[in-house]
Amino acid sequence: MATEELDVDLAAREDLQKLGYAQEMSRSRGLLHILFMTLAIMAVPYGLAAPIATSLVGGGPVVMVWGWLLVSAFTQTLALSLAEICSKYPTSAGAYYWCFRLASPKYKVLLSWINGWLTMVGVWTIALSVTFGTAQLIVAGVGIYRPDWVATPWETYVIFLGVTAVALVFCLFFNRYLPTIDILCACWTALGIIVILVCLSVKAAAGRRPISFALGGFDAAASGWTPGWSFFIGLLPPAYTFSAIGMIASMAEEVHDPSKILPRAIAWSVPIGAIWGVVFLLPIVFTLPDAATLLSVPSGQPIGVMFTLAMGSNGGGFALWFIVFGVGLFCAISISCAASRATWAFARDKAIPFHGHFSKISPHISDVPVNALFLSTTIQVLLGLIYLGSSTAFNAFVGVAVMCLGASYAMPVAISVANGRKDVLDAPFSLGRTGNVVNGIAVLWILFAIVLFSMPAVVPVTPVTMNYASVVFIGFAIISAVWYMISTPCFRCAPRGQCTPLTACYFADGRYHYSGPPVPCDMSSAQSPRSTPAPSKLD
Repeated sequence: MATEELDVDLAAREDLQKLGYAQEMSRSRGLLHILFMTLAIMAVPYGLAAPIATSLVGGGPVVMVWGWLLVSAFTQTLALSLAEICSKYPTSAGAYYWCFRLASPKYKVLLSWINGWLTMVGVWTIALSVTFGTAQLIVAGVGIYRPDWVATPWETYVIFLGVTAVALVFCLFFNRYLPTIDILCACWTALGIIVILVCLSVKAAAGRRPISFALGGFDAAASGWTPGWSFFIGLLPPAYTFSAIGMIASMAEEVHDPSKILPRAIAWSVPIGAIWGVVFLLPIVFTLPDAATLLSVPSGQPIGVMFTLAMGSNGGGFALWFIVFGVGLFCAISISCAASRATWAFARDKAIPFHGHFSKISPHISDVPVNALFLSTTIQVLLGLIYLGSSTAFNAFVGVAVMCLGASYAMPVAISVANGRKDVLDAPFSLGRTGNVVNGIAVLWILFAIVLFSMPAVVPVTPVTMNYASVVFIGFAIISAVWYMISTPCFRCAPRGQCTPLTACYFADGRYHYSGPPVPCDMSSAQSPRSTPAPSKLD
């Protein structure tokens, strides 16, 4: 077995060199490890429970159950599309590398640059949404025993710092155990869903709902939208749950046989997550307390109150809350790990200021891009400060995470379709004749999801309820494009290649620093990849 893994890892190293990169991390993850990490990032109970108020506003049980199945079906097309491309280009660079390889020579660098920055904004803010959301879950948990306590923004922010610190410590000092932690997360989630199913079904202290309500109950009055559009607004929680399925690509260079294992993990994660979601949601809709009571919770996070009312006691509610909280904490660790790898990969291609610093793998802590991890964490901490000034502005950054990640996934798929899919015909994980249909549905779904996340959840719109995610999303896209195109005066008066972090040009003119990811033709031989190889366990 060890000999087989060694042979597979040597082949993966050679394949990575053909993509233009050197092997810098040890390959320690198999199919179950990477599949469970994908499910940990998906965090179905957390993803559906944390924003459950939006589902209640959007219509209730119909949106929660049938909306979940609808979004799962659409997301499966995206997962299959990403799996196909990932199987041909299994590198931690992910979607921006795929854009570079698939786009025409005239636009590939610019499209890769924009995609890379959409990815960076997406992974940083989606990680922020998980760590901050977990902090808000803690507030909801405290509220079970202290219902009159309303956390101030500062108190919530301090709790967020604690959650972020826990995720950072695990990613920094327990990296070698993260595959095992992902397995524990899968076990915790599966068993937790079963416990919630049994407890709510047996207790049902708030009453049992008839099947006509659990599977057909719909009330759009709280949203103010027309019933049809209110249903779509209620799809935000399931769309959020599946929003980061492509982040697992950033772990490609730590997987034993990435061209086979990664696409399988991506493709299988959605149906497994969909089943988990159904089992989690059904007992909730059959024992759902009064929606008006849940939506009137001062903290805006009704999950603690919902479980307490359904279980009929604080202890019972807290026990079920703790299951969801555990899933959120596991997710925070896994998603922070994936975000650090994505940051490291983009820095490796000289697309981030101080890229030489952030593209280093620590010689002291095995297989951890420490500087990139601290950069990702620092950005989350700084963005979290926005919550102190305006929760509305902060929510815009959370919404833009889904939009940025969705756009970054859709770009390589759309480019592939525009090229007649000729570049992926020989992909190890091939969609064959169904490729055009599957890819087309995936792109259309992402475009629709971007529109969804641009809309306010309720009308009429006020400055507090306004959704500014679209403004932030377009702003980031424009800034990345302008940053790439702009030239600073010092380029006309200083020799090229002599800019330093002390000169303005170091932060401007992306064209100067970024020439795109490496490709085989960039190398004089297979031994001259973009990065300098570091010692590996295979050596």
